[in-house]
Amino acid sequence: MELDSIYRTLGVSLPVYKFGEEVLASLRRRFEEVDRTAEYNQGKVLAAMQKNRVNATHFSATTGYGYDDEGRDNLERVYASVFHTEAALVRPQITCGTHALTVALSANLLPGDELLSPVGAPYDTLEEVIGIRESKCSLKEYGVSYAQADLLSDGGFDYNAIRGKINKRTKLITIQRSKGYSSRPSFSVAQIGELISFCKSVKPDVKVMVDNCYGEFVETLEPSDLGADMVVGSLIKNPGGGLAPIGGYICGTRECVERCAFRLSAPGLGQEVGANLGLMPAFYQGLFLAPTVVAGALKGAIFAANIYEKLGFACIPNATETRHDIIQAVTLGSREAMIAFCKGIQAAAPVDSYVTPEPWAMPGYDSDIIMAAGAFVQGSSIELSADGPIRPPYAVYFQGGLTWYHAKLGILMSLQKLTEAGLIRL
Repeated sequence: MELDSIYRTLGVSLPVYKFGEEVLASLRRRFEEVDRTAEYNQGKVLAAMQKNRVNATHFSATTGYGYDDEGRDNLERVYASVFHTEAALVRPQITCGTHALTVALSANLLPGDELLSPVGAPYDTLEEVIGIRESKCSLKEYGVSYAQADLLSDGGFDYNAIRGKINKRTKLITIQRSKGYSSRPSFSVAQIGELISFCKSVKPDVKVMVDNCYGEFVETLEPSDLGADMVVGSLIKNPGGGLAPIGGYICGTRECVERCAFRLSAPGLGQEVGANLGLMPAFYQGLFLAPTVVAGALKGAIFAANIYEKLGFACIPNATETRHDIIQAVTLGSREAMIAFCKGIQAAAPVDSYVTPEPWAMPGYDSDIIMAAGAFVQGSSIELSADGPIRPPYAVYFQGGLTWYHAKLGILMSLQKLTEAGLIRL
């Protein structure tokens, strides 16, 4: 049976399918590079599991306080080995990436301290955490001030401005690896390492936290390999491999992680409490699968950039740039095009494929957001998904796909919906 026939069954017309195949023919070498990185990272994860002697007893469920939970404790040793850090906190009690970042910030900042972002404005949901937008229990309410050095017009670091912002109150520097809902490039691990080195040359005792969301296993190095005191992320993104149903991680120095554990649970309790609730098999196996899953998502992002750039849309990263995260931004230019794109992604889903995504006032954002996702895990953005704020320049952010083939279908369906709406011509 010809492949195009199953795509027609799924709603992709022959012209759209053929257009995709023409684009795909030029990407084989790029895909081979992605596979080499995945192979390296698969070995790294496997070595960490072998080093820490993972065995079937580590999959046992615990409840209540979770005292003496060896599966949970060993998973944290595995994460520390993967990220080459002194310690790690990996818990289902961390509800999302924003929660993990909040724990890390609030644990390591005290009243009178200042937080500095040397990479411009933070991701939308951190604005209320920091107090840029007023919110109860923000860092600002607890006496932590905030400073920001904007990026240069070319997206580079403004080292002079950063030097001027670092002062005696600067306790922690936060670096967001991925672009978030902005038009700036995502940063490579090498770029982040250079920035960390510069900041510590100005103030050697300053702590540096990297928001690692969407970046794990995209490269062979992580920011913790190049001097970050903490790397923070969500298990329903890259490192959960699509199996983790909830959770977050903080990997870093023993001092920083210990403080995070006290903040997450309670002073004096820290990492001693926190039942795993039977989630250990999903957490271990999800991490094991993560390098391969991330490779599929990266192929989908590369395919999307090449499809939409060929049609005249601005893409970040562009069709040929090296990838540093799994997110592909496509500037569509109108509300209607964003909605059509997201309808295509939704129609390609294994779950809720019949649902029509609509913009809505999502908590933590200052504009309506449209989100398309038919995920086995609610909100999992390592699964096929697309979202974005309904505001100029009307850019949609595509990511995920537990397999490359599903990511491919999602992109073709987005193209199909834009074609049916008369918004593009092939």
